[in-house]
Amino acid sequence: MNAYIPILVLGGIALAFAVFSVGIAPFTGPSRYNRAKLDRYESGIEPSPLPDGGGKVSIKYFFTAMMFIVFDIEVVFLLPFAVAFDELSWFAFFAVMLFLLNITIAYVYEWRRGGMDWT
Repeated sequence: MNAYIPILVLGGIALAFAVFSVGIAPFTGPSRYNRAKLDRYESGIEPSPLPDGGGKVSIKYFFTAMMFIVFDIEVVFLLPFAVAFDELSWFAFFAVMLFLLNITIAYVYEWRRGGMDWT
């Protein structure tokens, strides 16, 4: 049970901070709101109205998001391999090479299909 005490203390501090922040917000926050503060964006620029149904979003936005996820996952899997490279067997080396081959095939496929052209 002694091993869990630091975790419980940290959880208690986090809970106390959250309750304190929510409790003090009405007293320290602004009491008068203007039209700009109540608007969706606080940039000062009037947003253009969206058509019915929300309007079209470019598919390149989603390609960029998927590429970020793929490369982020790649880094997450490769970092532990790079740290423990000396202690791993040949099986681990070939497993990582197979993983990199799969990522490379997906990358080349997207490149050939024009997913990297931003014009």
